[in-house]
Amino acid sequence: MNQLLSTALLLLTTFVASAQTGELFGTVTTSSGQPVVGASVMLKPINRATMTDDNGQYTIPDIPFGKYELVVTSLELKTVEIGVTINQARKRANMVAELNEASQLEEVSVVRNTEKRKMEVSGFAVAVVETKEASLRNLTTNELLDRTVGVRVRQNGGIGSQVEYNLNGLSGSAVGLFLDGIEISTYGSSFNLNNIPPAMIERIEIYKGVLPSHLTGDYVGGAINVVLKKDASQNNITLATSYGSFNTFQSDIGATFRDKKSGFSARASGFHIYTDNSFTTWGRSTTYVNHLQQITRPYRAKRFNDTYKSIGGRFEAGFTDVRWADQFFLGYNISDTYNEIPHGTTMAVPYVGRFTEYQAHVVSLNYNKRDLLIDGLALNINAVHSNRSTYLQDTVGLAYNWDGTVREVIEFGERVPLRTTGGGQQGEKTITQVDRKITNARSNLGYTVVPGHRISLNHKFEMTDRNDSDLLNPINRDLVTVSDLVKNIVSFNYEAQTLNDKLITNLLVKYTANRTNRSKPEIITENGQNTIIRRDTTTFADNFGYGATLSYNIVPKLFLIASGENAYIMPNETHLYGDPEINILPNLNLKPERNANYNLGFRWGAFDSGKHKLSFYGSAFWRNGFDKITQQVVDADEIENEEDADIQTTRYINLGKTQARGVEGEIIYIYDNRLNAMLNFSKFNNLFKGGVDGSGEAHDFYNEQVPNEPFFTINGNIQYRLNNVFQRQSILNLYYNTGYVGQYYIVWGAPKWSKTPTQFTHDIGASYRFPSGKLVASLDVKNLFNAEVYDNFMVQKPGRGIYLKLNYTISKFL
Repeated sequence: MNQLLSTALLLLTTFVASAQTGELFGTVTTSSGQPVVGASVMLKPINRATMTDDNGQYTIPDIPFGKYELVVTSLELKTVEIGVTINQARKRANMVAELNEASQLEEVSVVRNTEKRKMEVSGFAVAVVETKEASLRNLTTNELLDRTVGVRVRQNGGIGSQVEYNLNGLSGSAVGLFLDGIEISTYGSSFNLNNIPPAMIERIEIYKGVLPSHLTGDYVGGAINVVLKKDASQNNITLATSYGSFNTFQSDIGATFRDKKSGFSARASGFHIYTDNSFTTWGRSTTYVNHLQQITRPYRAKRFNDTYKSIGGRFEAGFTDVRWADQFFLGYNISDTYNEIPHGTTMAVPYVGRFTEYQAHVVSLNYNKRDLLIDGLALNINAVHSNRSTYLQDTVGLAYNWDGTVREVIEFGERVPLRTTGGGQQGEKTITQVDRKITNARSNLGYTVVPGHRISLNHKFEMTDRNDSDLLNPINRDLVTVSDLVKNIVSFNYEAQTLNDKLITNLLVKYTANRTNRSKPEIITENGQNTIIRRDTTTFADNFGYGATLSYNIVPKLFLIASGENAYIMPNETHLYGDPEINILPNLNLKPERNANYNLGFRWGAFDSGKHKLSFYGSAFWRNGFDKITQQVVDADEIENEEDADIQTTRYINLGKTQARGVEGEIIYIYDNRLNAMLNFSKFNNLFKGGVDGSGEAHDFYNEQVPNEPFFTINGNIQYRLNNVFQRQSILNLYYNTGYVGQYYIVWGAPKWSKTPTQFTHDIGASYRFPSGKLVASLDVKNLFNAEVYDNFMVQKPGRGIYLKLNYTISKFL
């Protein structure tokens, strides 16, 4: 019996051993350490093959234990063969190949227009930011944008604070913010560019002036379109987590799956952010008021009331590259955020106990198909419906100083706590909830009439249903303010490629219709009795706009790019109805803003000279705004001292006529694909040319720079790659970034105390990719020399911060 059991056990062991499989992986590099891209890797005699990726890496899974020959071939390389034995779960085999003599004797140049290059020479004034390298570092999407030529990200403090984007002097409603072609506001405040990590992003498209057909809207300053990753050709999971200064935690996860046989694809991603935002401020924006009401300015203090935490997820499932669709996805987004509001529009008065909570549930549909029914006909549909809620609470009735103590006053010879006038931190105590239902749908039907000539018809429908509830009053439907906004935009585009594809033109006409309805309750007291009545307000406005773009390939690698447009901007929901959580009051009297904008520029290069590559970009712009929609700022002639400019709220107004003229430029240098250096600048004047604002007030500051807007910025960065540092097949990247913002004033009249000083910052960082290619560690030091950095209304931003991040990729899990 024992002999029988031993025999059975031996047979079972032999069977299990013969059924064992392992994974073979590694990298293919040249003798100089350069990764080999697109080489064929073949395992003989079972003839299992794969290709190396952008990092020279390959993986062959599920190989039965045994001995094999590994063969690497490429047009550029001498064939390499080595023997490998698979006797464990994971086996590494790195290979070094030599360039073949033919490729050394005769240079073969293959030119391929990447998506980034095609967009940048399409005629639109556009910059494309690729996020592959940045996703490995502790950088936010907003930090990437702020380093881009002509872009200034206006952020009131640290992570989670209010953000506004300035493109060459135009901001606010003039600039569209999109997530995969849909206005990002649809997704709610808890799913924004503060939160979306670069690891979830394929690229960021930044348009200045005329927009392409798929982004048609009432925007004239340009747009920022964030394109999320969609490639599901490889099944993988990516994980990242970081920790840094001010008790900041950030984590994100992403996964993609595609079944090659059926085309079924699924994508999922999520993020979590927590920070105390407990950075120190020491500039003149921070004040301290003693019991005698004497103000100390500036006052050094540590922010103690600015916690921010957010969590969100995005899930999509559908089909790619099937007969009836190139892409069809149904998606669901969910996000939740808690955000303490540390101060009002300026920093002078700190808030304690004023906070907001955001929630959003969003469903989406994405469909596109080329050659629909007939050759040359393409249909693209993006539709989103969201339910968003914003809860705001402000019920603390004591005034505070920036050291966290309660302010005091003298009453009857004694020091007593100072109470706020309305029982809240920003006036009257309040508990409100704003519920929004938003439907946003875009459709684009395009047809290629003949090669090089394409027409497209585009339609955008947006409807916002907003209910503002006062939760401090008894629950009563009659006390709810109901607001509706419906927008329709129809546009027609004609695109042509002529003169042997040297000339690319795009003509655009559009029609916009905007309808708003608002019903607000008012309590009327008559004969001692309260009666609730409703005030109904309805507005309707429509207009036509037009624009054109041109790109001409003058000589190889030199493109002339021009664009112009004359179009309107309709006030949006925030402009009209306000947003109490970001200290914005309503203004129902806003008029549409009209703009006539022109851009003329060039792109030259990249020029190759051995190991050197050099490219140039330059552009001039001229922007004319009529009834510009902008945040109201203080007029220095109407206040007696600096303290009167310490405002807690603001609103949007129409600001007569403005005119901005300026230039921007960028130079990029690459050496041996190891050193990357970039320098860009933007300089313009945005001048007030007369008129009155939305309150009917005339300004006397003709030809004065519009306040509270930086108008001169410079960015520079250097990246250097070192191979085989500490370990073979490892990669070490070193980074340096610097930023300059010229001084500007925050109120009309330019008094000295309102000058935001010149800002000069330095950041350094390093990332280390381990030999497996799966793990990357990075360290970033931001604002290295702890410089004073300011933004809107001289709100101080974080000083020096140190952050550590880990990225891990699990490839081909199925």
